[in-house]
Amino acid sequence: MALTQRLEFRQSQSLIMTPQLMQAIKLLQLSNLDLTTFVEEELERNPLLERTNDHVAGAEAPTEVDQVSGEQPAEAAARNAQDAAPTTYTEWGGGASGDEDYNLEAFVAAETTLSDHLAEQLSVAFTAPAQRMIGQYLIDLVDEAGYLPPDLGQAAERLGASQAEVENVLAVLQKFDPPGVCARSLSECLAIQLRELDRYDPAMQALVEHLDLLAKRDIAALRKICGVDDEDIADMIGEIRRLNPKPGMKFGSARLQTMVPDVYVRPGPDGGWHVELNSDTLPRVLVNQTYYSELSKKIGKDGDKSYFTDALQNATWLVRALDQRARTILKVATEIVRQQDGFFTHGVAHLRPLNLKAVADAIQMHESTVSRVTANKYMATNRGTFELKYFFTASIASADGGEAHSAEAVRHHIKQLIDSEEPSAILSDDTIVERLRASGIDIARRTVAKYREAMRIPSSVQRRRDKQWSTINSRASAGTGHA
Repeated sequence: MALTQRLEFRQSQSLIMTPQLMQAIKLLQLSNLDLTTFVEEELERNPLLERTNDHVAGAEAPTEVDQVSGEQPAEAAARNAQDAAPTTYTEWGGGASGDEDYNLEAFVAAETTLSDHLAEQLSVAFTAPAQRMIGQYLIDLVDEAGYLPPDLGQAAERLGASQAEVENVLAVLQKFDPPGVCARSLSECLAIQLRELDRYDPAMQALVEHLDLLAKRDIAALRKICGVDDEDIADMIGEIRRLNPKPGMKFGSARLQTMVPDVYVRPGPDGGWHVELNSDTLPRVLVNQTYYSELSKKIGKDGDKSYFTDALQNATWLVRALDQRARTILKVATEIVRQQDGFFTHGVAHLRPLNLKAVADAIQMHESTVSRVTANKYMATNRGTFELKYFFTASIASADGGEAHSAEAVRHHIKQLIDSEEPSAILSDDTIVERLRASGIDIARRTVAKYREAMRIPSSVQRRRDKQWSTINSRASAGTGHA
């Protein structure tokens, strides 16, 4: 076998996470206030970057959303901007890479807040999009202590729902973890926790409804109202003190910021909708080319030339990146309004099931890009101001590549499996995963655990103990009856 030397040229494609690409990913996810802070820092750092009072090109031009098929003006503008933007930026903005497995979501870790914790439970508590919309609306009213305002205001009117529908959703939210969350008063918070402990009897109810007397330490009056003796009232007060008056505080203090809409949606004259960016939230910066030209004639040192060349490149990239971010937000918001036209026109009962993939496919972007655009971005509408992610519902992928399963359907399947298990064959979360995959549902074990916990179903170990204890009690009762 002869050995020879030869030159070969091979062409391959790979996605490289450049610093600018990483920064572009970060920019897309930032809220408008965080973006302003970031740009201010760049203005201080880069001598070639300066403020301008001019509006971002195309930012104030309203974009009507028509239900007729075809590319909207905003979509065409966004596509042109993607074609003109630097390569390092279009890789995250468009779908040209063709890498469906590439998930940009992995690059930024999310901190779990009370709102996130409640939203996770919401996704498995309701199947109807209307109920989820009402639930998310109420969750966003919850303060850091876990309380809703005493008066829910115009929630029903704003969402186009009945007061009964809002109250029904609220009743479910008040069963979420942590116990006592979504209460409208301290008395209601304590009552929720006592019901969870199966201790909300008439005497305890009377005590909870007269907390003002407890604050005054008028034990004699409380004892009379509750109809109990000294020992019982002391035990009841002890139980009250063991409850958590601020259940939301266990999640820490979330950073609060003013909710400033990124997008405005207004009715159009022909029955459609105008979608436009809030130009006040868009940082206005430009590259001072004149200053750079003057400096380039005077700079003599190679190190100084390199510094200002880098500054020029960074400034140019930031201006383009900000423009691309604005156009991407407008493009995604336009598609959301097109998909959810019924909600804006008729109310929450006409909210359509919608996921990130449906929007991503419609506007030819990667799903992770849509996910980042909808985080921390708000839309001001005729029905109130909503975070863009309001308009999406969860789904679970199919193991055989078929149609995705709704989260509610998966939750119901998990509950059926657990309800039908034998005391001698309790199903672990891993076993449930195997059963679901055999049924064509591709799901991770941690997701099964999350859904199970949201439904207040104990672990396999606890269920085994409970069923064994139940069996023992049944046998004991049967023996007593026979005797």
